[in-house]
Amino acid sequence: MRYETLSADLLTWYDRNARVMPWRVGPSERRAGTRPDPYRVWLSEVMLQQTTVAAVRDYFHRFTARWPTVGALAAAEDADVMGEWAGLGYYARARNLLKCARAVAADHGGRFPATREELLQLPGIGPYTAAAIAAIAFDQPATVVDGNVERVMARLFEIETPLPRAKPELTALADRLTPQTRPGDYAQAVMDLGATICTPTSPACGICPWMAACQARAAGTQATLPRKAPKKPKPTRRGIAYLARRTDGAWLLERRPDKGLLGGMLGWPGSDWTETPAEAPPIEADWRDPGAEVHHTFTHFHLQLALRVAAIPDGARPSRGAFVPTSQFRPSDLPTVMRKAYDLASATLGGN
Repeated sequence: MRYETLSADLLTWYDRNARVMPWRVGPSERRAGTRPDPYRVWLSEVMLQQTTVAAVRDYFHRFTARWPTVGALAAAEDADVMGEWAGLGYYARARNLLKCARAVAADHGGRFPATREELLQLPGIGPYTAAAIAAIAFDQPATVVDGNVERVMARLFEIETPLPRAKPELTALADRLTPQTRPGDYAQAVMDLGATICTPTSPACGICPWMAACQARAAGTQATLPRKAPKKPKPTRRGIAYLARRTDGAWLLERRPDKGLLGGMLGWPGSDWTETPAEAPPIEADWRDPGAEVHHTFTHFHLQLALRVAAIPDGARPSRGAFVPTSQFRPSDLPTVMRKAYDLASATLGGN
């Protein structure tokens, strides 16, 4: 198998089939001399972790309209950034986003370093993101391996070892294919191949530029690869969320601790999330059960969140959180699980 030929064939395919995305400089634009903006490459890669392109587009447009440079983002208020991030999930990414932007602004003069090794020194940037920025933004021959690339490599070389144990082997194979010429375009090409042709189910082998070389296709095993180790069943946790609204319309909210799940995000005061949560009302009130429960799934567990609602007289003081006036409250600033609770309970207490 000639790696140089495979890389060249993929780049030829990419020149004709590259996806158009708001953060991408396409192959024709690159040939005309347009260089990618490292800030936009970095922002998109952070947003795309554990998230789909379709889900990220609108967030990316809003972020870059509000904070068009890394310096602008570095100067932003934490609460504003967390509010714009609400709904994208994996909220540690938003906290690390701010830390990284501020490090670039303070320690690098507002310019992202160009090498994978230097990028790895920045907060929140791991091996994949460092390689992606180095390759896509700076055309460095860094090997970029995401889930799409793992799937492509597993099929191209018919690797039977299950994930995650196969990761080092798949990365080594991807490294052999990474060319010295146009490595940024190649990195995007192989990810596009996995996203559009070599898909998890029903891969379109008949139009794949690597069809003739694909060992899994020759063996008829492409639909079964990559193999994955069995997942452990997710446990279920339970909790209680308290939604209180004052007579003047203000909602009782609290900002969660920076560390931990939904760190730094606004939310409803509530109990711990355990197998047997204890009642923990944040203010004395006539709490009622609206007869609805939020069901939400996180990476490592399912959550069943019971609701309690109460109308609160003006002047009452909570033991936790603070009342936020209606004019300053946007339900869209809430993380998804908290927004689900709002949607269920607001009919009882009256929405915005």
